[in-house]
Parts: sequence; structure tokens; C-alpha cells
Amino acid sequence: MENKETFKLTYSAKEQDEIKAIRKKYAAPEQTEDKMAQLRRLDAGVTQKATAVSLVFGIIGALLLGTGMSLTMTEFSKILGDFEKIAMLIGIIIGVVGIVLVSLAYPLYNRVVKKERQKIAPEILRLTDELMR
Repeated sequence: MENKETFKLTYSAKEQDEIKAIRKKYAAPEQTEDKMAQLRRLDAGVTQKATAVSLVFGIIGALLLGTGMSLTMTEFSKILGDFEKIAMLIGIIIGVVGIVLVSLAYPLYNRVVKKERQKIAPEILRLTDELMR
């Protein structure tokens, strides 16, 4: 018999973790998401989207309201140059638009939640039926 010499390299624990992390990026997913986790993810996704949309509306409205207040109550109106005299009127109009946007944020939240729930209702019902068996 021949005597074959073999070499075996071992890496440190830190390097092993790095190797596993890189391998995980390229390997096929080992296990699928369980049904309860999928149900929770779908349910949370509805309110997350609605929250994001209403926050954008509310923040833009608050910024417009603040801009309108600044034009109305401070010397910020001097930036407008020739329109300095009507700055109060422009500020009031911008402020009212801001108030409207802030006021619409919550009804918009409810509408988006309702539409998203209608969109994913069949999937939620299918998953809940499977889990309740």
C-alpha cells in the first residue's frame, strides 16, 4: 500500500462563521417560513404600509403648516421680496393646506388598511383554515 499524505486545514471559529455566512447567501433556502410566521408577517404588512402612507401625509402637512405659520407670524416673509406684502395671505393658504393634509392622515390610514385587508383576505383565510385544522 502506498502511504499518501493528506493535509487538512482548519480555520478559526471567526473564519468558520464568516464562511458559513457567505455560504448562506448563495445556498438555496433550507426551510420555508412556517404558516404562523407567514400569517403574522402578512397581518403586520397591512398596518405597516398604512402607517407609512399616513405618516408621509402627516409629516408633509405639518411641514406645510409650519411654513404657513412662519410666513404669517415672522419676518421670514422678507424672503418673498416683492410679495412681502401678501405674505400673510400666502402663509394662511399654505397653513390651511397643511391642516387639511394633517387632518386627512388618519382617514387615509383607515382606507389603506381596509384596501390592503381586502387584498390579502383570501391568503389570510386560507392560512387560518390550515392552522385551525
